[in-house]
Amino acid sequence: MSPVMRRIVYVSLYEGLAILFSSMIFSLLGYPAVESGAAAVVSSAVAMGWNFIFTTAFEKWEAGNPVKGRSVLRRIVHAILFEGGLVIVLTPVLALILGMPLIQAFLTNLGLLFYFLVYTYVFNLTFDKIFGLPASARAEA
Repeated sequence: MSPVMRRIVYVSLYEGLAILFSSMIFSLLGYPAVESGAAAVVSSAVAMGWNFIFTTAFEKWEAGNPVKGRSVLRRIVHAILFEGGLVIVLTPVLALILGMPLIQAFLTNLGLLFYFLVYTYVFNLTFDKIFGLPASARAEA
């Protein structure tokens, strides 16, 4: 699979599942279905753009790194950097869509951050097992 196609498949699967899980989380927190769905879709749209950009940059860095493969530490750092970048952008978005104060949106976003740190780690591990490592992470033959 080409690197661009791999990113498209990755982002589509990641965000499709993220919308489903986010909508369920917002609903479980007591927000109406329409607002829950809207918050999940808008959050996903922002995250998709960030995911594509971040993954491209990460794989470029990874390709130039002499250590190949994706260790647990590398996967954890990837997940933290990805999710950390979303907190700043998504907090005001959640506040606006869900009609909550910024501090409540920030705290809600932190809860989602912890959930998605685990989700991102597990998703990436599963994705790589199914589709294999990208060229940037494979040991040279």
